[in-house]
Amino acid sequence: MADREDIVDLLNLYGFAMDTRRWDLFDRIFTPEVAADYGPTSSWTGRERFKADFGAFHELFDATQHVMTNHLVRVEGGRAASHTYGSWRLVRHAAGDPPVWDGTGYYDDAWERTAQGWRIARRTCRVVFWTGNPRVQTPMEDMVFQLDLVSLQEEERAGRIGFAATLG
Repeated sequence: MADREDIVDLLNLYGFAMDTRRWDLFDRIFTPEVAADYGPTSSWTGRERFKADFGAFHELFDATQHVMTNHLVRVEGGRAASHTYGSWRLVRHAAGDPPVWDGTGYYDDAWERTAQGWRIARRTCRVVFWTGNPRVQTPMEDMVFQLDLVSLQEEERAGRIGFAATLG
């Protein structure tokens, strides 16, 4: 249970890091070589690039709130898998009325035990639902907003949910 608690703490720390814009906390959450996939046009290899891009993107917002829930964790030796639901609110008054974009989705993570503790080596994040003003997360007036929504059921059937594979 201690490993599970450590992983859940780190999942919650991710939300805190996002909302405080403490990108240095990513060093406690992700491996240096992390592969992070946030959708067809948003993926990173390497923690430093991930931190820099997330920092630049989040500078748009006046405030954010990330909530991590429904933590499922499976530990097998020095590796673990987790599946977590998330919801987030992004606030940007310059985007117009309403100044919010709300979304929900999930994080499917592969973990490695390192000398510093558990770290995410691979993350897949998918948006399942959103509502509000899509211009909140669009930095320029001429950018077109596009978001592919996914179904967890479809992703699991296609074999793209790492945590599901640990269930047998």
